[in-house]
Amino acid sequence: MTFVVCEPCSGCRYTDCVEVCPVECFYEDDLMLYIHPDECIDCAACEPECPVEAIFSEDDVPEKWESFIALNAEKCPDLPVITEKKDPLDTAPPRS
Repeated sequence: MTFVVCEPCSGCRYTDCVEVCPVECFYEDDLMLYIHPDECIDCAACEPECPVEAIFSEDDVPEKWESFIALNAEKCPDLPVITEKKDPLDTAPPRS
């Protein structure tokens, strides 16, 4: 099992989750973050850190966002790893 970044991260890109990840399995593009499923160790440290509740255990991804399971796996190999906290995007919603 792995964790998955879903739609609420799009246009947001808070990176609180990146700070707590012990294995550096987060990747980023211009819009959001992704978790590499082969690198995630299922520690669950990232899930409670996401202020917009965009991270789910693969088994708990809401049906409307199930496509993000494959999207995370597809995107990561072509993106840079992110290992440090950055400012969120200007379009990020307020922290919940």
